[in-house]
Amino acid sequence: MAMGTAQHILSEHPPQELASVKELLKYNLRSVKAYLHKEELNRLWEYTPPAWADKFLEQWCKTVMRSQIEPMKRIARSLRNHRPLILNRFRARGDVSSGSMEGLNNKPKLTFRRSYGFRTFPAAQTAVYHAMGRLPEPEQTHRFC
Repeated sequence: MAMGTAQHILSEHPPQELASVKELLKYNLRSVKAYLHKEELNRLWEYTPPAWADKFLEQWCKTVMRSQIEPMKRIARSLRNHRPLILNRFRARGDVSSGSMEGLNNKPKLTFRRSYGFRTFPAAQTAVYHAMGRLPEPEQTHRFC
């Protein structure tokens, strides 16, 4: 981790926390390094142009992949796999609200809650497919009065 990164992290902490953060930085612990990597990744959201965000993300992933911290390496691999989707946020420039996506994610949850009485998972899964795709309900073999 570059010294500039540590200085950047120190500048973001309030004065009352600064002493404890400086104390932690003295030690070469994996947990401290992981914390610094996590804090550095937060800088991604400061970028506006997608190309700069892409360059930052790629550099961050390279740095993490060179570290000996396997959980952070897994995160870097996952971020690389989802990079086009992450960069969509920068391409949208805040024009797209996440409310519609939240609603879309909530619909299956609600359907599963309503399908509490189903005995098998495939039956509940079918209910979700019908709710999400607005498919017609299949004809029932029994009539309930």
